Amino acid sequence: MIVYNPKDWLQAVLSFRRSETIKKLYPYIILMALYSWLVAYIEMEYLNLSEKSWLRNIPSMHSLLGFVLSILLVFRTNTAYDRWWEARKLWGQLTNNSRNLALRIASLLPAADKANRSFYRKSIPLFASTLKEHLQSNETRFMLDEKDHPEFTSLDENKHGPNQVAAMIFKRTDTLYKEGLITGDQLIILNQELLSFTDICGACERIKNTPIPFTYTSFIKKFISVYVLTLPYGFVFSLGYFVIPAVAFAFYILTSLELIAEEIEDPFGRDENDLPLGKLVENIRKHVGELIH
Repeated sequence: MIVYNPKDWLQAVLSFRRSETIKKLYPYIILMALYSWLVAYIEMEYLNLSEKSWLRNIPSMHSLLGFVLSILLVFRTNTAYDRWWEARKLWGQLTNNSRNLALRIASLLPAADKANRSFYRKSIPLFASTLKEHLQSNETRFMLDEKDHPEFTSLDENKHGPNQVAAMIFKRTDTLYKEGLITGDQLIILNQELLSFTDICGACERIKNTPIPFTYTSFIKKFISVYVLTLPYGFVFSLGYFVIPAVAFAFYILTSLELIAEEIEDPFGRDENDLPLGKLVENIRKHVGELIH
């Protein structure tokens, strides 16, 4: 995720990063400019079109369709941003719930119980890191080599990682209750925090596994393509050769909005504008470690 100062206009205007749409669209912008030049050259130099030519009425069609296109693009970007923001709220909730669980464990278990405290200190952040790997790829990597907690060695990379970690924490919590280290009321409180882990995992999987319907995105791309490709035919009469940069700029604006929506609609990826899952996991590990000594 890009960290920046939203009040610094100069930096925002002058900065160019590898993820910016202008770098992705550069060859297509050049092709669009050449296409616009060809249309303008043929119409202005070879075709002697009268004032009543139907081509001169094309801008009226663009004025009508431009309003429809703007509504579609607003809905498209808002839908993509809603997915990004919901994912951020879910990971914020995971951070808070991890802290709350660590606070309760730290207060319920005696300081002399090093084994159980060590287990929770390492297993709570493990859920977050496993969920991150689960969302960013279809494989789970358990980066642990624990002799003190043999439960960690039973984790299977070929199975659902977050579920395995959650089940492991549930089992240890139930063992604490059976051994009389926590009461039934305390078990209920801890279970509420643990259940929220799997709820957050399911909500994140819903975002990741349910993309925007293909028909909708395909329709917008076709609409943008037809709209831009027909721009030079009518506007060349009023703009002349200035239609070349005008059409290229319109193409850049419209396609950039679609590319931005494509990037942020999958907030768990590795693009610069996706969520900083690695940083969030490190924060959870740091805060849990501070609470459970």
